[in-house]
Amino acid sequence: MTPVGLVCMAYGSPATLEDVLSYYTHIRGGKTPSPDQVAELRERYLRIGGQSPLAEITQRQATGVARALQEDDMDVRAYVGMKHAPPFIADVVARMAGDGIRRAVGLALAPHYSQISVASYFATAEEAASRHKIGLTCVQSWHDLPGFITTLVNRVRTARAALPDADEAPVVFTAHSLPQRILSWHDPYPDQLARTCELVAVQAGLRDWRFAYQSASHTGEPWLGPDLLEALDQIREEGHTSVVICPVGFVADHLEVLYDIDIEAAAHADALGVRLVRAPTAGCGADFLGALADLLRPHVREAAHA
Repeated sequence: MTPVGLVCMAYGSPATLEDVLSYYTHIRGGKTPSPDQVAELRERYLRIGGQSPLAEITQRQATGVARALQEDDMDVRAYVGMKHAPPFIADVVARMAGDGIRRAVGLALAPHYSQISVASYFATAEEAASRHKIGLTCVQSWHDLPGFITTLVNRVRTARAALPDADEAPVVFTAHSLPQRILSWHDPYPDQLARTCELVAVQAGLRDWRFAYQSASHTGEPWLGPDLLEALDQIREEGHTSVVICPVGFVADHLEVLYDIDIEAAAHADALGVRLVRAPTAGCGADFLGALADLLRPHVREAAHA
């Protein structure tokens, strides 16, 4: 059987505080951020311990999924590539070629497809794969993957168990906001998010739930809403004193979870007199890694016999 490369892709994060400037510059397409902008981002990383766990978690996810596939006698080699930080996607594809890989499957560790986010990961990987003569198949989206939905249901139940008034507490599902211009493209991102939330809400038996975006950037253009902080204001106005946040758009802890929810949103909720409990991300749980293995198995098998 031909060995197959499994390229798991994520957004990326700075490895150290000293890397914040280069990381931020890369995000901005090479435009250097102001000293104040760099200082603000560095401070956020300091607040979560000095660095994001994203790279480590993504590597563990890739390794865990590959191990599950190897148990089915598939010759799979796990690789991790990032969009905005080393190891960059194109460099990882080149390393794959050096390892003798000629067939590969690409997976963005982001369940919901958008032309702005996931499509850009794939474009980079596909260009590099073509250059190195690697046959690459990318899995487009998996927002309604049954095992992923079950994982989220499990995480919501874990969070609700921490509240004595769980039946009364609303659940707010969140995902990273994107510029509103994606709506004119008929981008599938909002609809896929809505579908994920509906499936989780039904399976978890939620009576009161809603969706909000988070982590919008200040770019001078309108971004998708409502914003999470606005949703918290509304929840308090309705008389609720506790809330569960489930970040369905993220499958690993990183700055947008550890700071934007656990620090910023939690402080906002506290000021409102609302107790905020955040559902764990999918992370490296066996339920989630098993779901990804189920998703990838037919693609890996096809690539191995191509």
